[in-house]
Amino acid sequence: MVPLLDLWLPILLSAVFVFVVSSVVHMVLPLHKSDCAPMKGEEEILAAIRKHGNAQGQYMFPHAPSMKEMGSPEMLAKFQRGPVGNLTLRPNGVPAIGKALGQWFVLTLVIGACVAYIAGLGLARGAEAMLVFRAASAVALVGYGASPVMESIWKGVPWSTTAKFLFDGVLYALATGAAFAWLWPAA
Repeated sequence: MVPLLDLWLPILLSAVFVFVVSSVVHMVLPLHKSDCAPMKGEEEILAAIRKHGNAQGQYMFPHAPSMKEMGSPEMLAKFQRGPVGNLTLRPNGVPAIGKALGQWFVLTLVIGACVAYIAGLGLARGAEAMLVFRAASAVALVGYGASPVMESIWKGVPWSTTAKFLFDGVLYALATGAAFAWLWPAA
């Protein structure tokens, strides 16, 4: 067993590695350029949203306030008529990329700490580098890969988009595994 505090350096370095890999994936490679498409009639749709004063938040349409109403003939007709979807409204203004990048880095630290905790429970000081790499990568893949799958299951995000984010997750997991294998404490 390796205490969590003894793994602070691989936690930090894995976060840096993942941050760099994600920057390359999202700013250099064209992989995610087709993730979102523009809506036809965007100006009219935006005007309608502004007119009704919907605040920042997450919305589902059609919306049934209860499971009983979900099965009503009126609601079923709305679902059949469509459209059916989810909508997330953010605060007005230019997206705060700096804030998002900061939150992303904090998440990479949290995932790194979870990897360290689990690997530290199961591996001893001086463990073989390949064993550390495999364990850390597997745990990191759960951290980086589970959320996109849930988005497809529950929110209808296209599976093709999820596949790309899973690919990203594999890259992040490999970067995490490499950092832990390299900096795992000696016996």
